[in-house]
Amino acid sequence: MSNWFPLDLEITKPHPGHEAHLCMAHNTGFIEKNLEAYKKFVKDGKFVCKSCGRVAAKAENLCDPEAL
Repeated sequence: MSNWFPLDLEITKPHPGHEAHLCMAHNTGFIEKNLEAYKKFVKDGKFVCKSCGRVAAKAENLCDPEAL
């Protein structure tokens, strides 16, 4: 299992914390190469991103989360 997500960087654009957002996981190719690792971020999803529609277990993994 790879551990390169969340990124070991501090990304401030487009907003602080973007290194831990699921859209960044998609942009870096993490999902395609590490689907089993990615599943832990979405299993039992409790939040939906109002920007991209992704679902996550924790609000901190989405850009604009709203509780389901």
